[in-house]
Amino acid sequence: MSSEEETDISESEMEECADKWYQKLKEGYGREKISGEVNQCPFCPGQKKQAYSFNDLVQHSSGVSKGGSQRRKLNDKAKHLGLTNYLKNKDFLQVSDEMETELQPTNDHGNDVDEKYAFPWMGIVANLPVQLNGRRYVGKSGSWLRNDLTKKGFNPLRVHPLWNYRGHSGKAVVEFGNDWKGFANAIKFQNSYESQHQGKEDYLVSQYKGDKLYGWVAKADDYNSSAIIGDYLRKNGDLKSISEVEAEEKRKADSLVSSLANTIEAKRQSLKEIESKCNETSMCLSNVMNQRDAMIKKYNEDFQRMEKNARDQLEKMLKNQETSKLYIEARRKELELREKELMEREAFNDNQRQDLHLLKQMNERAAEEQKRYDESVLTLAEEQKVKAKETLRQKNMEFQKKLDLKQALELEIERLTGAKNVTEQMGDDQEVRKKLDEIDESLNEKKEELEDLEALNQALVVKEQQANVELTDARKELIDLIKKHSFRASIGVKRMGELDSTRFREITKSKFLGTDGNLKATQFCSMWEHHLVDPNWHPFKDVTRENGSKETIIDDNDERLNRLKHEFGQAAYDLVTATLMEMNEGPSGRCITTELWNYKLGRKATLNEGITFALQKLKTSKGKKQH
Repeated sequence: MSSEEETDISESEMEECADKWYQKLKEGYGREKISGEVNQCPFCPGQKKQAYSFNDLVQHSSGVSKGGSQRRKLNDKAKHLGLTNYLKNKDFLQVSDEMETELQPTNDHGNDVDEKYAFPWMGIVANLPVQLNGRRYVGKSGSWLRNDLTKKGFNPLRVHPLWNYRGHSGKAVVEFGNDWKGFANAIKFQNSYESQHQGKEDYLVSQYKGDKLYGWVAKADDYNSSAIIGDYLRKNGDLKSISEVEAEEKRKADSLVSSLANTIEAKRQSLKEIESKCNETSMCLSNVMNQRDAMIKKYNEDFQRMEKNARDQLEKMLKNQETSKLYIEARRKELELREKELMEREAFNDNQRQDLHLLKQMNERAAEEQKRYDESVLTLAEEQKVKAKETLRQKNMEFQKKLDLKQALELEIERLTGAKNVTEQMGDDQEVRKKLDEIDESLNEKKEELEDLEALNQALVVKEQQANVELTDARKELIDLIKKHSFRASIGVKRMGELDSTRFREITKSKFLGTDGNLKATQFCSMWEHHLVDPNWHPFKDVTRENGSKETIIDDNDERLNRLKHEFGQAAYDLVTATLMEMNEGPSGRCITTELWNYKLGRKATLNEGITFALQKLKTSKGKKQH
């Protein structure tokens, strides 16, 4: 190895070194290793896998030149880079043609290009030593002769001894392959024996052959002979002239060039399709981003409008609270003035003084109680509205952010997956594999982001559950407040699942005759109240709607309900079934629960409706006390 090859190079000199090795390969360096159907890497003599097809050799050289292995020197990478350029530019075809020209026999050496030879190239060895063993002749194996010919430099592929009914015939066929190197070995084999006067003509004219071996190249007369040699040649080969072999080699080379051109064109078309799909994906992503911007704009407008309404409502509540404080302060001053006037009166008696003092204490306690109540209600209302607004804002923002991220990630993953599938069809090119690695790395990052987004979604669900618990607690406090003051108006507290006994007795007492009709109606009502809470009675059934949702309704085939409807009419039936549905929809199952109720609209009252109603009643109550 030269000093130039032993010395490693820098990265800046790698391209220049690769060009030098490229020129050496064009000049014929290593041509014996890359000019046949099975090729070898001229720069990897110690590698275990030494035989490559053309595509495998291209892949090997490209992989070594672009690989990131630290064990390979830059000089090795430069050599393989030059080999890659040499193979891709098809310079090996020109070198192969030149080598074939060198190996092909010419008329200057006495060979006729139209003379017929046995193909693949074969030679014949005659007068092999044999011995009579019983009734058959035996001789040495073909491996012995092949090793002997190999030592002499003829490099045969195989040696086949010829046998007939008498045993070993003393002749063997030597195969040299079907390339020009094999032909050169065959000619060298024949010339060697002819130079020792052991060729075919010597074999035919010699009267005493002794133990000398005779050899020659199999030609048309051997192929067409009726002897055992002709039979073997006809079974295992054809007759071809040198010009015919040259024409066939040229046809194979033209076919390879055409195949490579078609492959390049197919890769170019595939690249155009990939670019088209990438453009379509980019347009789709742009549309999604525009939709996202529109949704964010609409959300901001809605949030600003909600924030303004909440601020106006809070200002109104604070203004009403201030008015109430002023009224109570004026009332207190008026009472103090009246007390002073009464004390100054000479005719003021003890009873009047005591009554006035008691009235003052009661008024002060009422004022303090009213003040504490107003503060607690206002605080509750303000906290509830702030929590509801903040919860709604956070949920909308986090949901919108999660939706946007999820849509963008899913689109990116779909785009990368499509690009990966299309790129995989481009073959095993080094650039294609590098692009695939980049796509896989990006795809894994997007998938990790999607998993993080799913974890964030779970956290948002937990926050939403906590907000629902807080809203439920606030609703319970409002129910307790309204129950404590016993308001009677459109908003109140209703016992869900409790049978309206008054209405039920009015419907059923007409069916009981006699003076004890009211008593029987009361007893009948008590019996049905017991039926309603009986856990063993389940007059319900589940049905599936057209949209696929399931709903629980009253079982119209229930025997007990049908008997009530038949004996006491539709009104009693409707009253009982309505109570059953209220109990079944409750959170505690078949139990009576209290619920904030809008009697005017016949439905559950919202938390805002309950707070507004309570404030109005408190203001009305203040006005009555002042008068």
